[in-house]
Amino acid sequence: MCGVLFLGSMMFYPSASAESLPQWIKNTALWYGEGSISETEFLNAIQFLIENDLIEFEQDEIVSENLISSVLIPNGNFDIANTGFYIPLNLEVTTGTTVEWINDDSVPHTIQSQDEQGKIIGLFNSAPLMTGEKFENTFDEPGVYNYYCSFHPWRVGIITVR
Repeated sequence: MCGVLFLGSMMFYPSASAESLPQWIKNTALWYGEGSISETEFLNAIQFLIENDLIEFEQDEIVSENLISSVLIPNGNFDIANTGFYIPLNLEVTTGTTVEWINDDSVPHTIQSQDEQGKIIGLFNSAPLMTGEKFENTFDEPGVYNYYCSFHPWRVGIITVR
């Protein structure tokens, strides 16, 4: 039985069997599993197989689900001397993804969208988030979105939408 491959929000069922795969493909998968090659190298090998029609996929079903990615505001983020930046500092997502910021710090924070010059703009702006509270925004357009906390302006972050 073939497994399911998820690419973005699309689900594919490969029509190849393990017995028909060349040994170099099996080795590449093994090396990735052992940590001998990076995820990028592994994905480049898969991309090569798909682009050269060495693996064919039948599109069986498109799964349309609202993707959610999170940015954590860690405890200690308020302290200018602390290294508690947003986690991740630059979140990369695809269009249609909802990003949620979660305040895990002991003090309130805000999420304020900024333009290239650092001025607050009205794309997404939260009320003060108390400990444990969340703020969400869905990104429907590709681009680079900058934000910061108005209480702690040295804390800046980026959402990159592809």
